Amino acid sequence: MTVNETSHPASDQPSIGALVADAHSNLTALLHGEIELAKLEVKSAAKNAGTGVGMFVGAAVILVFSLTFGLIALAEGLVALHLWRWVAYLIVFGFLVLLALILVAMGVRKVKRVKAPQRTIDTAKASVESIRSATSHASGSHRA
Repeated sequence: MTVNETSHPASDQPSIGALVADAHSNLTALLHGEIELAKLEVKSAAKNAGTGVGMFVGAAVILVFSLTFGLIALAEGLVALHLWRWVAYLIVFGFLVLLALILVAMGVRKVKRVKAPQRTIDTAKASVESIRSATSHASGSHRA
């Protein structure tokens, strides 16, 4: 007795074509399911990221407005130390200008460090050259 005779009759077994079609439809369904799952996950992550960015922007706006009050309090604190009011506010203004100049200097230094992505450029040029040589070899072989 062979395996086919004991387990399944030959007429009950699906054909190779049917098995391939089933595998194709199952794989397609699986891929579509994975794509839908990825879409849902990305949508959820994007929504959370957008909400978080909105919160950061709100916090930054509140911080900017609160800095005004803090700087006024600093100037009034200098007035309380028996400085003339205009001198106290001028000191706070000078501090802010100095802080801005320091940030500009740091920014200029960082921007000067920016360079072209040379390795990427070299790789792209090499890829284009290899594609050109491959296509020229392929078109040359068809002519012969």
